[in-house]
Amino acid sequence: MTNLLSPYARTMGFEAERDSEGRLVIAMPYGDGVRGRPGFVHGGALAGLLETVAYVTLSEALGAEDKPVLKPVNMTATYMRGALEVTTYARATIERLGKRIANIEAVAWQDDPAKPVAIAQINVMLDRSGR
Repeated sequence: MTNLLSPYARTMGFEAERDSEGRLVIAMPYGDGVRGRPGFVHGGALAGLLETVAYVTLSEALGAEDKPVLKPVNMTATYMRGALEVTTYARATIERLGKRIANIEAVAWQDDPAKPVAIAQINVMLDRSGR
């Protein structure tokens, strides 16, 4: 499943897996590359994880035949609590998938999915003009 991940995600050490319901979950192991202030994960690494899971989830939903260019419109990340020195997980839900725009919510957590460390709302333009 590593082939789903971008070079950025592979460089960061992200790992793609499936939960018990078959949904995509991306794990970000804690390490020097994601360290922020002492004892915590850097907010930029969390945002990168949320964006990655959103884009991979969207690409899977579009399927192999439909490959528009994905162009970010905006992303709003809300940090709920400090992410500690353990593996962080994220999954995304496509709230709306239209012909031109996709709206995605991504959630990151550590020990308990019911206690997120960060949430993002991501809007992506689907550019099919190259066809």
